[in-house]
Amino acid sequence: MPNTKSAIRRVKRTRLQALVNRMRKSKYKSVIRQMETYIAKGDIEKAKNFLPKLSSQLMKVAKTGAINKKTASRKISRLTKKISSKTNKKAKK
Repeated sequence: MPNTKSAIRRVKRTRLQALVNRMRKSKYKSVIRQMETYIAKGDIEKAKNFLPKLSSQLMKVAKTGAINKKTASRKISRLTKKISSKTNKKAKK
């Protein structure tokens, strides 16, 4: 247990920040899951329209430090690559 005033305050702040980070990570994961479902279903137009919202949400979470910025960039890049590959496959048919 913390035994000084500052340590007690620090514990409270840490708990609150952990809660906030958990909410941010949850939003991040749900946005990625939604994009994955669009890609899996083959709704390429919905996926393309959703891409700016996805990248915005990921960068907001990365900006606060809940996830690494490079991780967010990598996720965006890979999802964009999946969308473009699906688009190219449909164009070839």
